[in-house]
Amino acid sequence: MDSKNNTILVVDDDLFVRESLESMLLEQGFNVVTAAEHDQAARILEEAAESNDHFDVLLTDMTLPGNRSGLDLIKMVVQLKSGTVPIVITGFGSIDGAVEAMRWGAIDYLVKPVVDRELLSAVTRAISRHALGTPVTRGRDARNAPGTMILGDNPGMQEILSQVDAVASTRTTVLMTGQSGTGKSLVARSIHEKSDRRDGPFVELACGSIPETLLESELFGHAKGAFTGAYVHKEGRFMAAEGGTIFLDEINSASPAMQLKLLRVLQERSFEPVGSTETRRVDVRVLLASNQPLEQMVMEGQFRQDLYYRINVMPISLPPLSERAGDIPSLAAHFLQQHAVELDRQIIGFSNEAMDALVSYGYPGNIRELQNIVERAAVLSEGTIIGPELLPKHVRTTDTSPTAPGSSHLQLAGELEHDDVLPLSIALKEPERRIIEHALQINNWNRQKTADQLQINRTTLYKKMRAHGLDGLEEAS
Repeated sequence: MDSKNNTILVVDDDLFVRESLESMLLEQGFNVVTAAEHDQAARILEEAAESNDHFDVLLTDMTLPGNRSGLDLIKMVVQLKSGTVPIVITGFGSIDGAVEAMRWGAIDYLVKPVVDRELLSAVTRAISRHALGTPVTRGRDARNAPGTMILGDNPGMQEILSQVDAVASTRTTVLMTGQSGTGKSLVARSIHEKSDRRDGPFVELACGSIPETLLESELFGHAKGAFTGAYVHKEGRFMAAEGGTIFLDEINSASPAMQLKLLRVLQERSFEPVGSTETRRVDVRVLLASNQPLEQMVMEGQFRQDLYYRINVMPISLPPLSERAGDIPSLAAHFLQQHAVELDRQIIGFSNEAMDALVSYGYPGNIRELQNIVERAAVLSEGTIIGPELLPKHVRTTDTSPTAPGSSHLQLAGELEHDDVLPLSIALKEPERRIIEHALQINNWNRQKTADQLQINRTTLYKKMRAHGLDGLEEAS
């Protein structure tokens, strides 16, 4: 990470702590400004805002002299909308305050005494977020804002960030490719947030999640009486995205007829709702994504060549998480922070053993699977540290894979350890995942046949596959 242009404001009333933090950050090449109390730091932030010379990171103790705290500084950063990313320092006795700070947009908190490695990791994550250019916001908006998720620090992901920056200000159609769960939706949201359409709507639709018979109506709307059950006029997703951006995920699942309709919309920016002769024009930017190689689908006659060339103007390829092991610690820490705030839990981080297990696992479901694993651990946690015992068995056992040949739901009965007393909703997740995966395998990953065998509809199967990270797995050969 090139740190020479990154400036950090360090606020702590303890001279020894302040100088120690400053020394460590200076050694790493950061520019550092320090303050001993709230009012001094507030003046520094105000002066920086007036000169449009904002700090990248605010590193502040929660407890400061006088009647103002580090939380007040974080609230000030939110109001300034400067993009400065807060990190809080706290003692074990004031973790509640740190959780409140994260509700206001702090990306992380460090417990005294601060370890150099943890400090550098937190600052690196904060600067990665600052690079996305999304202002810090409070509450649920802060947790869900596109800029709050860390894409990664490896060269490949940094190249993707550069591509996002390059294409955001244009109207160019962007095609994102990669396995399910690799972050295509996040990239699409980042493009939208960085574009001049950021104040308009962002509408997302996974084409594979909608039955073919309903997809056209969902995208383009329908007139009253267009088909059985169409009792009222309905605007489709394209009109809902007017003035903004529409993101069509899993475009590879669109039928030939739907591909032709999409080609017309991309070329003419117009369409007719189902059952209507009225041509509707739309001002919308279109982003698309595929979890299958479209070029190969074109060669096999499964995807229109003219549509492929129309959408493949600016391709962005996202690597699977298995090729980004170095990003797993920062991603896991980010997800843990999110879930700790949502659950109002005082969770500091992962033990070394738990992190080793997370880094060693293969993640067939990619980032989505990692997020589910971290959420499960946060739900089960009763302490401040996530240990390996809170991870699923297939993650913490290195010689066991969730897709190991011969694995079956019939083997699950004896797998729970005597101390694995889980909430029922959590305990049923892994058996359901394996049952679905087993059914998919014996049906050669044919979703309709699998849904019929499981006696559920295809849409329900699809949603469950996404929830369990199964939609990115390749058909077993």
